[in-house]
Amino acid sequence: ALAEALAQFRSRHPAVGDIFYATTPPRVIVEALKSGALLLGNLRLSVTPHVFISPAPVLESLRQGGYLREHQAFVKSRGNVLLVREGNPKRITGAADLAREDVRIFLSNPLTETVSYEVYATTLRRIAARDGLDFRFLEAAPGSSPRMVYGDCIHHREAPQSLADDRADVAVVFYHLALRYTRIFPDWFEMVALTANDDPDQVISTVHIGLVGDGGEWGARLVEFMLGSDVAAAYRDHGLAPAPATS
Repeated sequence: ALAEALAQFRSRHPAVGDIFYATTPPRVIVEALKSGALLLGNLRLSVTPHVFISPAPVLESLRQGGYLREHQAFVKSRGNVLLVREGNPKRITGAADLAREDVRIFLSNPLTETVSYEVYATTLRRIAARDGLDFRFLEAAPGSSPRMVYGDCIHHREAPQSLADDRADVAVVFYHLALRYTRIFPDWFEMVALTANDDPDQVISTVHIGLVGDGGEWGARLVEFMLGSDVAAAYRDHGLAPAPATS
């Protein structure tokens, strides 16, 4: 969605030239912003972003630290789903199957990717409480349970890899991530609903956008474009939904 949105912005403003963007867990890119540099192996690039996109708590922390003046909501998730290997060898059909002892589960790391982990874990705890399911696996520390496979740093890469490597049978991921995996690797992965799409116990994540400093020459125009209705179709096509803009 971001790649398509930025391509649209660049087509409307050819003078912007190249747009460099990185998609990482918040911790990684926050550290880059605060240090004023990106490290690529032994190459140090002294750069500062013009626009920052992340969950609201991350941007609010940056605002309080003086890096941003304000931030606004611009997209939200459509909940969380289950990703399985093509053919669904463990016959996983929904949340109840996560309680089975023969099912290995991938989750983002609770220590290094706390934002996504809390979304997934909170959703699962709500479902377990409502449906009377035994989800004690959520209390397992990384490395303490053979049923649990945790990512190390970037779960949106590690989740599909863990399934492809047969280290996990199912991964709990955002709907938009699963949609992407099944589109680009249709012979490798399938998506299984965790619950009904309109389930109120699903945690819906809202993503915010904000200017770093004055945003440079193009930052403010990019933020305005990302908040506009013209690009909303790209968000929907990639499994997201436009969110009302709020401060």
